[in-house]
Amino acid sequence: MAARAENGRKNDPQRTKEDILIVATDEFATHGLAGARVDAIAEKTRTSKRMIYYYFESKEGLYLSVLERSYRKIRTLEADLQLSSLAPEAALRTLISTTFDHDQANPEFVRLVSIENIHHAAHMMRSEAIRDLNVSVIETIAGILERGVAEGVFQRKADPIDVHMLISAFCFFRVSNRYTFGTIFRRDLCEPETMQRHKGLIADAVLSYLKTQE
Repeated sequence: MAARAENGRKNDPQRTKEDILIVATDEFATHGLAGARVDAIAEKTRTSKRMIYYYFESKEGLYLSVLERSYRKIRTLEADLQLSSLAPEAALRTLISTTFDHDQANPEFVRLVSIENIHHAAHMMRSEAIRDLNVSVIETIAGILERGVAEGVFQRKADPIDVHMLISAFCFFRVSNRYTFGTIFRRDLCEPETMQRHKGLIADAVLSYLKTQE
């Protein structure tokens, strides 16, 4: 007979953990680490605090697992693009477009990263998984840049971390500051034409930088 959880449902640990992480992502992104309530997460997932602590050990452990899952999501998305099969310029435009769309569609990711910065990355420092996950995007960009220089498409031997930061900064800022920026300048950053223009702007800016002599 299949094991059953405390609420009487069949016990599916992986499904239960995933359900908890999905709800916890919204809870932490909305209320921050201090304001998030494990009771609320348990209620929305029809589990219990005891079960959440069994899987994640503590509220901080759950928060860190949420961060790891969020980074794994975008890195998996990037890996699925198979950028090594594209020409260097097309590969970068595809990566930029994907980053832009990901951040736009996942504001909770942006809020979680902002929250962790408030904590000076204290929790992230405990995670080897996050460090390992983020090696892949730098290796991907480095490969694109090397191919671009070798083929004469790019003139500048740029630091792949700098290029990653340039892309991330623009895509991230549009989401993290859309309310304040939109209020100050009375511009809706989610308006389709504005989004399309911005997507082209960041791609053109990165490629212009790479095509310029040092």
